[in-house]
Amino acid sequence: MTKLMTFLAAMMIAFTAIGPAQAQEPLRLTLRDGVIEALPFALPSFQAEVAGSEQMAADISRVVAEDLNGTGLFRQIPSSAFISTPAGFGSPIAFADWRAINAQALVTGAVAVNGTQVTVKFRLYDVFSGAEMGEGLQFAGTTDGWRRMAHKVSDAVYSRITGEAGYFDSRVVFVAETGPKDNRAKRLAIMDYDGANVQYLTDSSTIVLAPRFSPTGDRILYTSYASGFPRINVLDVSNPQGRQQLATADGEMAFSPRFSRDGRQVIYSLANGGNTDIYRTDLATGQNTRLTNTPAIETAPSFSPDGSQIVFESDRSGTQQLYIMPAGGGEPQRISFGNGRYGTPVWSPRGDLIAFTKQESGRFHIGVMRTDGSEERLLTSSFLDEGPTWAPNGRVIMFGRETQGSDGTTSLYSVDITGRNLRRVTTPQGGSDPSWGPLQR
Repeated sequence: MTKLMTFLAAMMIAFTAIGPAQAQEPLRLTLRDGVIEALPFALPSFQAEVAGSEQMAADISRVVAEDLNGTGLFRQIPSSAFISTPAGFGSPIAFADWRAINAQALVTGAVAVNGTQVTVKFRLYDVFSGAEMGEGLQFAGTTDGWRRMAHKVSDAVYSRITGEAGYFDSRVVFVAETGPKDNRAKRLAIMDYDGANVQYLTDSSTIVLAPRFSPTGDRILYTSYASGFPRINVLDVSNPQGRQQLATADGEMAFSPRFSRDGRQVIYSLANGGNTDIYRTDLATGQNTRLTNTPAIETAPSFSPDGSQIVFESDRSGTQQLYIMPAGGGEPQRISFGNGRYGTPVWSPRGDLIAFTKQESGRFHIGVMRTDGSEERLLTSSFLDEGPTWAPNGRVIMFGRETQGSDGTTSLYSVDITGRNLRRVTTPQGGSDPSWGPLQR
């Protein structure tokens, strides 16, 4: 048996203390023969502290449970198995009743709605040690933002139990697709990580591709064909009509953009005169720097978390492979050596892995490898999987999948970096080209 995670009392977001922390023995998720044993938890419906708060309390409880269950690391014990429930948010916990149904963690909470304001508070308990894990927390906001408060609760619970940062209070920008495969309309859309609260940022009058969040989540890069040639635009999330376009000369095509880690620069591919190389542009000054200069097609650059290196795809070896070079340019090192073709690399926020798309023997895969190319493993396989993007904590990857045939459809999926827990992300229409943003502030 291998210890996978240790339960830690860790909080990465601002909070209001509402109770004392107590020492406890750490709980553990365990890995047996390559299979993660999901941790059983109990989550009684959050209590309504004010009349009229019942529906909001039920909704928040449901979303918290969905967040935790959706990770594949947790297993919710059904309420039909409960022997007792807390009489009130501050009431003593009958730990023996929860031990009897094998709950290892217990989440309790309360909700109060006053007009358009809502307050949510919760506590997390280690059932077998009979102790609270960290301090209880309280979040306040508007009724319109109740899902965010639920996600914040989930992030706090997840963080304390796994020792990792959460990823639930985050958003994803993607290309929403409608219509037949041979005439598909595409527009930019933004949503919560779980597919809720979809908002459209552009119309479908022109083709848009490859949206990418800024490190702070306030801007989005994307490629537009409004001029007939691919051009890179920068869009302000709070004001989608306010856009900046990277300057390119007539006949040049710019695509596959990504922000630098400080958000001040953009790296991208520029095709000119039949040659495609990687460039960097300073958004403030407009100064361009050419980073590669070969006859090969070089594209899909992605910065390392510390900004010192860039991974990209190139066919300089004769087939599409992955390379790493210094952020300022220089001699690249090839890191992919398996069978097939590699593309769309993106560096993990943790810095330890690179996700990629791989095409081999007529199948497409989402995979990960170490930054030196070692320990390659494929997480998915289908007719067409492509375009991986990392959750803010580096635990989960989202990507686009297309089904085969003239009636093929596009969808967004997520998968754990172990290859477990492949899940479809429900969206109103088809979806492709996801980019996962940071945790919201």
